[in-house]
Amino acid sequence: MRKYLYAVVLVFTIWFGNAQTTNQQITPSNPNGIKILHSDFIDKNQNEIPGAIIFTGNVQVQHNGVLINCNKAYHYTDEDYVKAFGNVILNQGDTIVMNSRYAEYDGKTLQAFATGNVNLRSPDSNLTTDTIHFNRKSQEAYYTSWGTILNKENTLKSKSGRYYLNNKKYVFKTAVTVVNPQVTIKTNNLDFYDNSGHAYVYGPSTITSKDNVINTTNGFYDTKNDVGRLLDKSNIVYNNRKVEGDIINYDRKKNFAKATNNVKITDTINNMIATGHYAEVYRNIGGTKKDSMYITKKALVKTLVEKDTMYLHGKKILVTGPQEDRTIRAFNNVRFFKTDMSGKCDSIHSNNKTQLTKLIGRPVVWNADNQMTGDVIHLIGNNKTEKLDSLKILNNAFLVQKDTIGEDNFNQVKGQFLYGKFRDNKLYEVDLIKNTEKIYFMYNDENEMVGIDKGVSSSINMQLENNKILELTSFKQILSDTYPDKEFPKNARRLRGFIWRIDEKITSLENIFPDEEKAIDEKVKVETKKKEKEEKKPMSVLKETTDYGKKVGSKKEKVKSKKQ
Repeated sequence: MRKYLYAVVLVFTIWFGNAQTTNQQITPSNPNGIKILHSDFIDKNQNEIPGAIIFTGNVQVQHNGVLINCNKAYHYTDEDYVKAFGNVILNQGDTIVMNSRYAEYDGKTLQAFATGNVNLRSPDSNLTTDTIHFNRKSQEAYYTSWGTILNKENTLKSKSGRYYLNNKKYVFKTAVTVVNPQVTIKTNNLDFYDNSGHAYVYGPSTITSKDNVINTTNGFYDTKNDVGRLLDKSNIVYNNRKVEGDIINYDRKKNFAKATNNVKITDTINNMIATGHYAEVYRNIGGTKKDSMYITKKALVKTLVEKDTMYLHGKKILVTGPQEDRTIRAFNNVRFFKTDMSGKCDSIHSNNKTQLTKLIGRPVVWNADNQMTGDVIHLIGNNKTEKLDSLKILNNAFLVQKDTIGEDNFNQVKGQFLYGKFRDNKLYEVDLIKNTEKIYFMYNDENEMVGIDKGVSSSINMQLENNKILELTSFKQILSDTYPDKEFPKNARRLRGFIWRIDEKITSLENIFPDEEKAIDEKVKVETKKKEKEEKKPMSVLKETTDYGKKVGSKKEKVKSKKQ
């Protein structure tokens, strides 16, 4: 029996060498070094792992506020270094917990390395990857093998990344994608704050939702509240509309975008381009009256009309409604221009469903050599032909046409109302109604003046060809005479209310803008050139990011502190 017991002891001695079991703390020679709090077994055999003590089973390692649990550990006491194997858990207080199959920890440099199904958890996010390096001094962790981060509603994937624990910030430099139920962000350069969900992108980046795509090279996006601030000529692309600008503020929940400086809004459905230096866009996906665009600061709306472009300027321009019932309103010193027609007024109201455009406030329209004025002017289009069909002048209608032969002669007709008809954008018939007057210079086939027709009547009909008067006929209560040129005094050749406003005529796109609008544009151009020369830098971190989660004292506390 004694021989049997001796044999058993001998076998255990051969198997385990110098192994011991312990539940006591192993105190290091360096009081500030790594401590082994617990291990089921200890092996001091230097033949297997030279320079290390081997701890096996429920190993607990402690150092300077970090606790490591694992199945097995090599403790290099001289180097103050640990290698941990199997179900490794590194816990740093309430800041991070990291799981892996294998890890290394240096007590001198406070650097850790983990690999094999690594999972790093902070209070706000969860990172999984293959390998992580963690520097406890700088409180930074980084990985270079593809990683996935879960942050509340966000999932971030990238080829590499760095995490700054003190700032709760991830920094990505290669192929990163952020996905949540509302948007997907793709970029190569992203700073992401996991407590606030704030994302900062730099370089070519896209932010995609079901309603639009944002393209930017320098921007901020709040993934919690779905608001963004975009710099450096970013744009937002909807199904049929594109918003561009040097600075764009965006609110996805409100379907709202505000753009500043070098703004351009392209509407492909309505063949319209709006430009200016400030714009607000409400994009109603349902296509209701709430769908709108407001633009100012050298505002200009360009619309393709009959293979020609209509240019509209106003100090303020508002476009509302869906494609089939769109209304354009312009205010303050409104001007419009196209190759065969131009005009001015205080304000304008145009609807594409009714094809009615109202010119209000000292309106004037020039159609070739014809100048038309009145209290209110209506231009009426044809939905089928998409061409100008007719016009109405309500109250104090006055049409003036420069006589191409006489040096200072003007054909003039006036009345309370004027109704004109267009063919190929040229007036071919005009009717004046009520209290009409006329002065008409008549010539023979040799362009010799045969007389000047002046008179009053109840109504007048004019026939025109190529914008020239062919025939003028008066109706009812006619009181008219024809005078020889020499017998008709110069001071009688103007009807009352005559004003020749040719010096106001819009003859090109350039003179559609008043001087004050040009001054605004020049100022923005100077600012733009200055910024283009500056070195491109990522957007500065916004105050709402740095202050996120900070407790703000009550107003009473602030007042009290001021009194003290």
